[in-house]
Amino acid sequence: MARDTKVAFVTGATGLLGNNLVRALLAEGVQVRGLARSAEKARQQFGALDGLEIVQGDMEDVPGFAAALAGCDTLFHTAAYFRDSYYGGRHWDKLKAINVDATGQLMAAAYCAGIRQIVHTSSIAVVDGGKGQLVDESMKRPVEGADDYYRSKILSDRVVMAHLDRHPDCFGVFVMPGWMHGPGDRGPTAAGQFTLDFMRGKLPGIPPATFAFVDARDVAQAEILALRHGGRGEHYLAAGRHVTMAELMRLYERTTGVAAPGRGIPAAALWLIAGVQEAVARLTGRPALLSLAAVRNMRREFDRSRFDPAKSREVLGLSFRPMEETIAAEVAWYRDNGMLPAAPGRPGAAHPA
Repeated sequence: MARDTKVAFVTGATGLLGNNLVRALLAEGVQVRGLARSAEKARQQFGALDGLEIVQGDMEDVPGFAAALAGCDTLFHTAAYFRDSYYGGRHWDKLKAINVDATGQLMAAAYCAGIRQIVHTSSIAVVDGGKGQLVDESMKRPVEGADDYYRSKILSDRVVMAHLDRHPDCFGVFVMPGWMHGPGDRGPTAAGQFTLDFMRGKLPGIPPATFAFVDARDVAQAEILALRHGGRGEHYLAAGRHVTMAELMRLYERTTGVAAPGRGIPAAALWLIAGVQEAVARLTGRPALLSLAAVRNMRREFDRSRFDPAKSREVLGLSFRPMEETIAAEVAWYRDNGMLPAAPGRPGAAHPA
């Protein structure tokens, strides 16, 4: 049965996924209430868009914005705590508070407000497979042994499933993004910072890493399609395409005209760099640019980034745009917003997709 929405509440509205989802919903004539921690950041991100109401609030204080859920028919939950979990140190308390406990509070508040449709942003973190294996939605990652962020996403999914079990009148569906890139990454996320560092020539070499690269606009479309066509309680991968770091940097070079690093960085060197970075972070109070947690995750997930799109393609009709198009749009957005210098106008320079 196809479902639709007239008034949607979007958490994490100014984030990379959230802002692209807000724009996609508005383009379809949906009225949107977007949760943002900063009204100023929301103004910078959106300006004045017809059909968008910004609700200032924080996932750490769900009761503080719960009243704004009234009158909405669908909740798109994209907000999550992520960035600092790979900046050195331990962050489990905050990961649990925001990604797990606050998600439960949000589900309860949404139900009390009359919302019966939920699209929950899950993650490829909740599934797992062997090296080189094609991973699908059924291959659940055990919570035991998962790193703190992955564990928080597994438990967050369980919270939403428990909510659906308690409320048979409530529809809920899960979308699982990969490593998201694209326009509107004002934060920036780690993906956006990678793009900025590449364009500024700050990447020292090519680490041994693989990714599932996806455009945030495609993930936003997956969330809308999952609401319309997805099955209750079902997960749908929106992971994009498997790519090695070396392949990705060559794509960046071809798309932007900026030379990619030419040498590899051995895994042993990554551990050494991360150890030094964490020591510096403890002394200065600034986040580690490369943390031990990030290296551990990079090594654990190496060549485990091949995700099967069959279910999302067949049930939702989802497709993914070329990676070059995503890179060009992301770089163009950074140029247009003053975060990179204007394009020099030579062949191969980035241009809007």
